[in-house]
Amino acid sequence: MTDVLHRPDRFYDAYVFDMDGTIFLGDQLLPGAARLIGELRRREIPIRYLSNNPTKDPEMYAAKLTALGLPTPVDEIANTIVTTTKWLQLNHPDAVLFPISEEPLKRALRAAGFTLSEDPEQIDIVIASYDRGFDYRKLQIAFDAIWFHQRAFLIETNPDRFCPFPGGRGEPDCAAITAAIEACTRTRCAKSLGKPDPIMLQVTMAGLDARVENSMMVGDRLQTDIQMALEASMSSGLVLTGEATADDVQALEPDRAPTYVLDRVDRLIPARVWDELGWTEHS
Repeated sequence: MTDVLHRPDRFYDAYVFDMDGTIFLGDQLLPGAARLIGELRRREIPIRYLSNNPTKDPEMYAAKLTALGLPTPVDEIANTIVTTTKWLQLNHPDAVLFPISEEPLKRALRAAGFTLSEDPEQIDIVIASYDRGFDYRKLQIAFDAIWFHQRAFLIETNPDRFCPFPGGRGEPDCAAITAAIEACTRTRCAKSLGKPDPIMLQVTMAGLDARVENSMMVGDRLQTDIQMALEASMSSGLVLTGEATADDVQALEPDRAPTYVLDRVDRLIPARVWDELGWTEHS
């Protein structure tokens, strides 16, 4: 693994962090997360958090980070609930929606003024999302709205295949539900609103006094976190504490590789700073 590891020698103007698999896993902070965030706060470097997980709204993520010892205001959080709602407001403000999702997304859509319906003859857009209550009834509604009535189209909140759990286990994510709808309706998802779509960065960096090209995206997934950074010409840091492995990195073409590869997230702090503060690799 040491052959692929590469850490930065300077701080960037702003940092955008994935959360699951990068800052925490389950209900535990990952090694080095508190040290890194504390050092960035001390230096007054802007921080933003992203997540493709639409089962928690921004307030829930802010509360979770704060409870884990990382005090976080809500305005530092952007997840696919935020980006999906904003995209719909800009592009389909009058659409009737059928979200196959958990309550936080439904709550946000209602708060934004959207009409939600389970009537296939009224639905304009089917939204596939991470839904642990997904069942055949919901699939039938989507099928009828898209295929039988030929009136709705399909979007998804995020393209993730699974959500990682501590210990290596995970559970099916949004892409599994999207695939089920695509298979029976013979249609394709028209828009994916999570990473790697650039809308995630546009939303999270709005109002920051930092340029994208001098900021860093940090995450654990090559196909989402790192791909989004590549598409935005943004520096990236891949941490090997979630989905991606050293073997995955070694298999990449050079132009698809992350800028930095780290065994833990506090390796984003330059080595000279570790030396100045008297830190050791095991401290």
